[in-house]
Amino acid sequence: MLNRRRGIVQAVQGITDQTQELVIKIDGELVPAVNYRVLAEDVYPGDLVEINTTAVDLGLGTGGVHFVISRVERCGQARDAMGTARQQDTGHIMKLRYTPLQLAILCAEEENSPHHSVMQEADSLEGMPVMVASLHSLIAPMAVVLQHNAPRRAHLTYIMTDGAALPLGFSRLVASLQKGGYISSTITVGHAFGGDLEAVNIYSGLLAARHVLKADACLVAMGPGVVGTGTPFGTTALETAAILDGVNALGGRAVAVPRLSFAEKRSRHYGISHHTLTVLGRLCYSSCFLPLPKLSGEEGIFLQQQYQASDLGRHSLVFTDRDHTLELLEEHGIKVTSMGRAPSEDPAFFRAGGAAGWLTAQWLTES
Repeated sequence: MLNRRRGIVQAVQGITDQTQELVIKIDGELVPAVNYRVLAEDVYPGDLVEINTTAVDLGLGTGGVHFVISRVERCGQARDAMGTARQQDTGHIMKLRYTPLQLAILCAEEENSPHHSVMQEADSLEGMPVMVASLHSLIAPMAVVLQHNAPRRAHLTYIMTDGAALPLGFSRLVASLQKGGYISSTITVGHAFGGDLEAVNIYSGLLAARHVLKADACLVAMGPGVVGTGTPFGTTALETAAILDGVNALGGRAVAVPRLSFAEKRSRHYGISHHTLTVLGRLCYSSCFLPLPKLSGEEGIFLQQQYQASDLGRHSLVFTDRDHTLELLEEHGIKVTSMGRAPSEDPAFFRAGGAAGWLTAQWLTES
């Protein structure tokens, strides 16, 4: 199902080098919409545009906004300065392949790339720590806690997979973390696009982070909007199993960042989520580091019991109470929510990301 409607652009409320945030009038109603500048030309107030309304019609969460497909008619005047859209270097690798919106991207690996010779020789992650998470919002505590505890400002590369949102420009969180210096560079892999570097797959993306960008550490997670079905295996969160195995196979240090919550009402996500238990217990063949925050009271007891009852013994469990995640997120002014909950409303969730950042910072201190 692809629902389309037409409307008139009323205002451009925000703009980056990758997106325009718009207000559009449809049948007398004002609604928000996003225009990706690499997929459709810039639009202006008064322009008639065709938009994809499917996500809003279905009542979806993260992706529940309208998206511009194309401008139908130039009715407005380009009177507002829009800034320069990000210029994509033209390569021969197609993303969004075999769709009307397929676009040619210059990937780090291909022959026309200035990094081709480096990528030909790249073979190992050389022990680089790689934090792998299943939800986009976890990148904030991972990055902030790592940078706070690292012996110097670390070159931290965020690799965005294609398990959820495909355009990196959709994430305000990434833009905020990169502007604040918590994330140093970005790579988009698979059909995701918009990173500082593009890569064909997660394996070449990891190698590009280490050998092209000279990353000290990586965090890997999908963009906003994980897909779930309420079934054991019908979720894009399970992509983390293959990623963790890939990190180990390439000679990195694989850190499995758990999805952990005691604010969740759904039993399958209470404590350690079934997503994490399935990945580490059944799908990931190699051994990983599993950082967890030290919790007190009933939550701590539940977590210990859950771990002992799960088939996670081959992974290296690391407990910490030194992450100070909530304090650091507040101190640094980081605005982030997950499932609509702020850090104060779901502290265990964000502390799980912070524990991973803290552990990675300890390794960087030792190196």
